Amino acid sequence: MTVGGDTVTEVVRLSWKDVRDRVHGRVLDGTYAPGDRLPRDEDLAEEFGCARSTVQRAMQDLSLSGIVERRRKGGTRVRRDPVTRATLDIPITRNEVENRGAVYGYRLIGLTTEAVPPPVTAKFEMAGSEEMLRVRALHLADGHPFVFEDRWVSLRTVPEILEIDLAAQSANEWLVRNKPYTRCDLRFYAMNADAETAAILETGEGAALMVIERTTWIGLDPITSVKAVTAPGYEILTRS
Repeated sequence: MTVGGDTVTEVVRLSWKDVRDRVHGRVLDGTYAPGDRLPRDEDLAEEFGCARSTVQRAMQDLSLSGIVERRRKGGTRVRRDPVTRATLDIPITRNEVENRGAVYGYRLIGLTTEAVPPPVTAKFEMAGSEEMLRVRALHLADGHPFVFEDRWVSLRTVPEILEIDLAAQSANEWLVRNKPYTRCDLRFYAMNADAETAAILETGEGAALMVIERTTWIGLDPITSVKAVTAPGYEILTRS
């Protein structure tokens, strides 16, 4: 870029994903061999010109993916026996629909503040119940049901969600864009549609449906727990 006749070099800040991919690339090309100790986070931050917290987030992801192992006072090493895991980012349902070439639609079904029931309390690993925002919503593709979600959002951790018009924007989209998490528990299972779910998803009662449950935290604080029931024909693709 030229300013007043002088050439100015633009500084591009790396994201944690950029740092993760660069370190992973060095593992793949043998720069960092199995068992090797990696440079300190602060040294990598200086090399990449980014914040130390950016490197820490990248290393956390590599650790969760089974590429490296981190030990307090022991530094970070490349695993001698790397664990292969499929990685699933939390999708924005609007993008899922539009990436299929369909027109996205959204309908808010219910929005209440309720005491969290015991099954959801257990998912959050909380000692007792508390009031959270419950959001029930339907995502559509070309006007047809795509995903029905029953979601609980912690008002203690995410009080600002009360300022969001959840009739216009889905909690899914807002949370993915605005509330990064440090831990995600993910569960898949099948269920037979009860009368209410069958009516919402416009399918037959007793139909086999795939359910995706996600619960996220930031540190030890709960963010959200959602039960997403998918319409027949829903597919998931993961790449590693």
